[in-house]
Amino acid sequence: MKTPFKVLFLLFLIFFSTKSFSQKMDEYYESVKNDSLRVGIGENDFLPFIQKGYTLMLPENKEIKGVLIFLEDSKYDKKNNSSKQMYTQASEKDFAVLSVSTEIPLDFYFSKSSMISTHKLIKEVFYKFNLPNNNIFFLGASLVGHRAMRYIKFMKENDLKFQLKIKGIVACNFTMDFIRKWYQHKRDIRINRIDLWEPKFINYLLETNLGGTPITNPENYHNFSSYSYSNEKNENVKLYKDYGVRAYIEPAIEYKLKKQLRTLYENNSTDIVGFLAELRIKGNKNTELIVLQPGDNPSQERNTQSTWNSINKDELMDWIQKQTEK
Repeated sequence: MKTPFKVLFLLFLIFFSTKSFSQKMDEYYESVKNDSLRVGIGENDFLPFIQKGYTLMLPENKEIKGVLIFLEDSKYDKKNNSSKQMYTQASEKDFAVLSVSTEIPLDFYFSKSSMISTHKLIKEVFYKFNLPNNNIFFLGASLVGHRAMRYIKFMKENDLKFQLKIKGIVACNFTMDFIRKWYQHKRDIRINRIDLWEPKFINYLLETNLGGTPITNPENYHNFSSYSYSNEKNENVKLYKDYGVRAYIEPAIEYKLKKQLRTLYENNSTDIVGFLAELRIKGNKNTELIVLQPGDNPSQERNTQSTWNSINKDELMDWIQKQTEK
């Protein structure tokens, strides 16, 4: 009789000593419009519109201390695929997690209307759920991160009554210099060694929305880029100088050389490091660079999403928590 009693007592202790972080979810997405976006010169180069809306994770029965925001689209970013990876850690630290999507597929935030749409959704969610407007962090890889930079620029340059009180940015392996990106894809197309859908798609959108190429209209490319190596002034960088910035890069030099015949110039790491250098020149002493080594990423692929997937989320949340104490 003693042994079963000890087992039951041990199970009792384990059950009540284990932390439980219950979560409340709220989601709203509009019906998809019967419309599409041209993404190339071909007859079938169109992408259908996607669902506009949001997903919100709230730590249940807790006072919320801050909000993590991901500008993920509802289809091509697999609807909250990145933000879901932070739910457990955010709940533990009493943070809400908000994912917001416009209706534009693979939205680069070329249009002011996209950023207005995002701003309205964020404002509505904050008012509806009485979220605290402090300790706000934007996070993301690939277009999710790029959209964050574009939205912050839009918010700071416009006289909006509702302004998020941003504490920090987590930048994960995304493009910041779209002049470099355009030349990268021109080279991809010229040497023709990889699938060319993305290079053609991105360069078409850049040339269409920015009024030409970096050769014919460099000013528009500089304005669209969070940072650009060829821009001596880099005025956009100062928009982010008051935030804590943690950046993750995964150069994967050997992988990209072998699989894509890409050089160090055709690497998002170049942009991220340049951006951090400019931030420090402009006086931001609260920046940090995390370089993922080949052994840190178990995935066979090396892309922006796999970089995000391999990040230590517990350690990242600890960094976010420390930022709130500054």
